[in-house]
Amino acid sequence: MTRSRLMARVAAFAMTIGLCLAGAATSTTAIAATKAASPAAASAPAAPTAPAAATAPAATAGSAGTIVGGPSGLCLGDSGGSTTLKTTADIDTCDGSAAQSWTASGGTLVDGNGLCLSVTGASTAPKATAEVYTCNGSVSENWTVESNGTIVNDNSGLCLSVVGSATTTGSIADIYTCNGSASENWTISTGSSPPSTPNFGSNVYVFNTSMSTTTIQNDINAVYATQKSNQFGTQRYELMFEPGTYDVTVPVGFYTEVVGLGQKPTQTVITGGGIYTDASWNGGNATENFWRDVENITIDPSSGSTEWAASQAAPLRRVQIDGKAVLADNNGWASGGFIADSVVTGQVNAETQQQYISRNDQYGSWTGSNWNMVFVGDTGVPGTSFPNPPDTTVSNTPAVAEKPYVYVDSSGNWDVFVPSDESNSQGTTWANGNTPGTSLPLSDFFIATPSDTVSDINNALAAGKDLLFTPGVYQIDGTIQVNNPDTVVLGLGLATLVSNGGNTVLSTADVNGIRIGGLLFDAGTTNSAELVQIGPAGSSADHSADPTILSDVFARIGGATVGQASESLVINSNNVIGDDLWLWRADHGNSGTVGWTTNVAPNGLAVNGANVTIYGLAVEHYQHIQTQWNGNGGAVYFYQSEMPYDPPNQASWMNGSADGYASLNVHSTVTDFQAYGLGVYCLFTDTSIQSANAITAPNTSGVQFHSMVTISLGNGAGGIIDNIINGTGGRVGPGTTKEDLASYN
Repeated sequence: MTRSRLMARVAAFAMTIGLCLAGAATSTTAIAATKAASPAAASAPAAPTAPAAATAPAATAGSAGTIVGGPSGLCLGDSGGSTTLKTTADIDTCDGSAAQSWTASGGTLVDGNGLCLSVTGASTAPKATAEVYTCNGSVSENWTVESNGTIVNDNSGLCLSVVGSATTTGSIADIYTCNGSASENWTISTGSSPPSTPNFGSNVYVFNTSMSTTTIQNDINAVYATQKSNQFGTQRYELMFEPGTYDVTVPVGFYTEVVGLGQKPTQTVITGGGIYTDASWNGGNATENFWRDVENITIDPSSGSTEWAASQAAPLRRVQIDGKAVLADNNGWASGGFIADSVVTGQVNAETQQQYISRNDQYGSWTGSNWNMVFVGDTGVPGTSFPNPPDTTVSNTPAVAEKPYVYVDSSGNWDVFVPSDESNSQGTTWANGNTPGTSLPLSDFFIATPSDTVSDINNALAAGKDLLFTPGVYQIDGTIQVNNPDTVVLGLGLATLVSNGGNTVLSTADVNGIRIGGLLFDAGTTNSAELVQIGPAGSSADHSADPTILSDVFARIGGATVGQASESLVINSNNVIGDDLWLWRADHGNSGTVGWTTNVAPNGLAVNGANVTIYGLAVEHYQHIQTQWNGNGGAVYFYQSEMPYDPPNQASWMNGSADGYASLNVHSTVTDFQAYGLGVYCLFTDTSIQSANAITAPNTSGVQFHSMVTISLGNGAGGIIDNIINGTGGRVGPGTTKEDLASYN
């Protein structure tokens, strides 16, 4: 992003003027977006109780400000601005850092790093040192601000003070008998109004540490009960956790996004059972665990192990997993995952994951490979050894930008953070502190709900607004037109946009820096020429300095409803970067939504722009070519594709005189193209059906393929692919399940 916007202050401390922090249990109201108690098992989660004030949600605890020592004029913080637990609290020159930004929440004082002001060892003795520690609900973390400016520790009844009444920088804070001395007097810098949770609607749950663990857990359980096996339902949910530590268990079902609201993943920690997804609803088979997401949060389960048994459209982003991670459910199949900008402190065990892409991640180690594992810009991963084992490693990520995300800043304001473009990168964006980028106030966004019309949305975009879709299913009558450069279009809770009338759902102008992320595009009953168009036909501008980024963008033809589209995604602009794309003509779904003449969709992706790069591309079951690449300078890092299951006969699966269609076709005029880690599979219902090639491309030195695999599923009984690429590579079919080719150009 190249723009810089003035950040609007949304809120400040909830306290009386000149004083002070909210006190004990009665001082802080629950966030209005918090839902009511757990609904009956058979029903969807209940809507939240309406706030007492008309349209604005009720005020939360106070937002961030400074705590200034009376005689010194220095700010309370922690030694050196550390984010480490048990760091001593001190006074120092006021510098606006997160360590000196304090929020009143449920009687606690939480710094900008998500740590609570506490007392060492929960001591009640005079002169015990003050420190910052994980927010855990203990009484030693509760403080009350008195009318005389003293801050009293509820556990001991002693006042926050400074050792020896010192007034110099670096002086240590402690607790001491309340005696009215100047060193026990504190001034809190406040803003003008209390903060409030934005009105994201009834499908967004916002949790904070002032809420009871039971309430939070009941809400989580209610959502999961609805979404555990709800593969083609219409419910969508977002679970948001404000900075702090939560001893809860968060299972993640369909169309559910779980996020932390800190600037960094380490500011929000889920302990207890952690966050996980399994395939218990499907007998341990996770190959249908689609459409879910976890972002910007730390998972620290008591077991030391996190299970993420998922397949396409189920990314982990900006996540820290403390301990080990397992990518399958007790060695049941899983197929095609994506992790980016994340840390796993222990070992990742892929188990029976068939294929995977990992980008800009840091691992203790990685074990397990089956068909096609691709690592780009990672540390702690295997080197290239394809095909035995089938690992392909690229040391640095050429060009990318991470997905925008919602967070609450150190002043309590709700913002969207837009990470900067990166080149030649390795590891996470937050390894050395906050991710580089730009904060946009939420007031810059039109917050859409399913009741909003395309006209409403387009008017907001034309006026310069960014766009945030709250969770839900949107019937789109017309085309959403994104014409301004650097516009952010972000979905929460797998927001789903359905073409209602054969229209293109979303199109962009040929401009710089558009960010689109977290959206599922569904075809409607009337055929669309394309569901999403990035740049008009003939786009020619150079966007290399500020590219458009597509992050977690998914398309679906059939499955939920009957749908038809000639192409799902067309990229005409140059320099576009795709980051986790899954385009899917459904092979299963609700009754009457799937069939050769029902969910009709010839092509998935067409790339006409130059210098387009995609990390993690899955295109499946389309009725002709899955991916048509026409632009020069393109690159793909990980490609996964299944040919359609359901051609009724060979005559229906012919490309002119050639048997079948290649999954990926690079146009004959292309002279520069690179691809790493490609898997193409067949499982034809009529097992006599065959395709001549999995991939076709011009034979020229600038067009290069690395690490290719073809598989006839069902142990070779899934039909025939004669060659991997251009008549080269072995045949899969009866008697041969898998063939590999390390390189081709």
